[in-house]
Amino acid sequence: MRDIKLLLEAWGGWAATDYSGVSYSHIAAGFRGLITSPPATRPICSDHDGMILDACISRLKKYHPDEHRLLVAHYHYRVSLRALARRLHCADGTLRKQLQTAEGFIEGMLCAMDSRLEFEKRCELSD
Repeated sequence: MRDIKLLLEAWGGWAATDYSGVSYSHIAAGFRGLITSPPATRPICSDHDGMILDACISRLKKYHPDEHRLLVAHYHYRVSLRALARRLHCADGTLRKQLQTAEGFIEGMLCAMDSRLEFEKRCELSD
């Protein structure tokens, strides 16, 4: 079973790097005050994995744009769900359910593609 949260954390680290070649313009522009400085250590996946995950996340945008914005704000910009809930004036449990929907969509896309990511192999080796 995949640890989709860990994969998305690694994707967020990859997308946040300058050399990823993928740019997310300020999708979270409305959350400008919430974005904090990046932590010193953040998992980063390979370019191969990053492109696969980014394709899945792009597909999410087509079918579930609200969940896409939430996923990008949380994993790419590292905005906490509680901070997002305050900003959007809703319960953090509501956002948690939306994030789970987005994570499930990404996991389903990866299963449908039947792809094995390099980051998963590295995680298995370190266990």
